[in-house]
Amino acid sequence: MSPRIATFVFATAVLGLFALDRERKVRTSKALWLPVVWLWIVGSRPASSWLGLGAMTSSVSEGSPFDAGVFAALLGAGIIVLISRRSRTSAYLKTNWPILIYFAYCLLSVLWSDFSDIAFKRWTKAIGDLAMVLIVVTDPNPTAALRRLLSRVGFILLPASVLLIKYFGDLGRAFDPWGSLAITGVTQDKNLLGVITMVLSLGTAWRVLTLLRDKSAPNRGRHLLAQGTLLAFGVALLVMAHSATSGACFALGTGLMLATGLPVIGRRPAAVHVLVLMIALAGGFTMLAGGDADVVHAMGRKTDFTGRTAIWKAVIPMAPNPVVGAGFESFWLGPRLQRLWHIFPVIRPNEAHDGYIEVYLNLGCVGVGLIALILMTGYWRAVAAFRRDPALGGLMLAYVAAAAIYSVTEAGFRLLDPIWIFLLLAVVAAGGIASGAGKRTPQPRRAASDRASRLPPSDTHALIPSGRTIETF
Repeated sequence: MSPRIATFVFATAVLGLFALDRERKVRTSKALWLPVVWLWIVGSRPASSWLGLGAMTSSVSEGSPFDAGVFAALLGAGIIVLISRRSRTSAYLKTNWPILIYFAYCLLSVLWSDFSDIAFKRWTKAIGDLAMVLIVVTDPNPTAALRRLLSRVGFILLPASVLLIKYFGDLGRAFDPWGSLAITGVTQDKNLLGVITMVLSLGTAWRVLTLLRDKSAPNRGRHLLAQGTLLAFGVALLVMAHSATSGACFALGTGLMLATGLPVIGRRPAAVHVLVLMIALAGGFTMLAGGDADVVHAMGRKTDFTGRTAIWKAVIPMAPNPVVGAGFESFWLGPRLQRLWHIFPVIRPNEAHDGYIEVYLNLGCVGVGLIALILMTGYWRAVAAFRRDPALGGLMLAYVAAAAIYSVTEAGFRLLDPIWIFLLLAVVAAGGIASGAGKRTPQPRRAASDRASRLPPSDTHALIPSGRTIETF
């Protein structure tokens, strides 16, 4: 099949997937397209790269002014949307104080960065990740918004990756520093392809499992066909990309969703604790028994994690301050970067390939502690969410677990990283589910002042002028 015909078939298939997965009676805000476009860019390549404007990049540190403008426009539009939803936005921000403290500390760390101007620009861009998450959870129909976010991003990126890999090798394949062929798809490296495929496939697996369990779901057959096809694309890409970490996290997350869907575990938070503890103990006993090398080899890794351990040994002593770090996203700049490129001339690393070490380098032990707080908060909220929605709570738990495990061998807690965005989404959404999910029965019309006085301060439901409540997680 020629590339031109393949492109036509691809476009037709994508339109078919959108048609199969349509929900005519479900309404979501048009603002949902903002996080969709954000993830299209974050999960593939910069907009300048797709438009052939790579030459506009001013420097490695500052990036492309065009791409900065695109992100600024999306962030600006997102802030306008969130201001228009100020009641619900404020409620979610107040209940997610660990995330707010982390971002506030990141901003504070700009003060001791050697490159404060670059650090501040990156912090501003990092705020966009949180803004896009808030747009999803404050949507009038947040569960439907999550479904559509996953589908709109997945229907484009995953089939497009297969198209580029199969028919446009100069775009979908590349050579790594050792001269081996790497599968990149719509991204610029195989690790990014692996992580965007993993997070989207976890969401798709949740959709498929939900549809299989709910035989009364409207138009169940065509939704299953669309989501099953997307899941097949995701699994195929994980196999083709040979991304061991992403593949293992997908297997772990899907296993958690399957296990938590069992009657003996569903709606029983204590059983979830036991399940997670068993997984942690199994991993710990494997390490103590010396079986970690066998596990690493089974995942397709070398015992040095493909050179990662050498990077870890080199960068940890170079941390400027073990307590507060080098400043937000400031370690891999200037003389330190040049020194590390001299030590590793072939790899030329620009990250630690470990999320916890990466945070330590930039934000010190204080930053690592705040990340641990976010992970623990996400875990407890996901477990609590089982009382109201076991299926959705299972997805949130899968994302938290995947982020924690993925960041052992990849820098997963960085701005504009898909796993970081979905971790934020899981923490915020799980809190919404646990605090009072679902639709409320419409209330009789009351005076505005009476309605406001009866609304509990911690309630994440926002009243609209007609007196009906907006659905929340």
